[in-house]
Amino acid sequence: QCDLKGLWRNELGSNMTILATNTAGTFSGSYHTAVAATNKQNLVSPLQGVQQHPSAKRRSMFSFTVQWQFSDSTTAFESQFFVDHCGKETLETTWLLQEEVLSHKDTWKATR
Repeated sequence: QCDLKGLWRNELGSNMTILATNTAGTFSGSYHTAVAATNKQNLVSPLQGVQQHPSAKRRSMFSFTVQWQFSDSTTAFESQFFVDHCGKETLETTWLLQEEVLSHKDTWKATR
């Protein structure tokens, strides 16, 4: 069974803390990125997420969003939890970052 609770670090130095997942599969926590394309101070930002339905056997898939406190953007993460033969836990994650743009004609450049 996948237990997301705790501190997670990635290979770029970012880290996130996930608080306990409730019986509905929702969780909250914080994210501190080590990579940001801004001159503003990099602040710890809140995250909200949901884990695969609690009745599922492994509950290894989950998603979460981060509302960045230092920029006009949010990021959605889609993830899966894995444990290798040595017991090492890994989260494999993809993300989409949405930035605010000033006009409708610029929406094409709002997502990374």
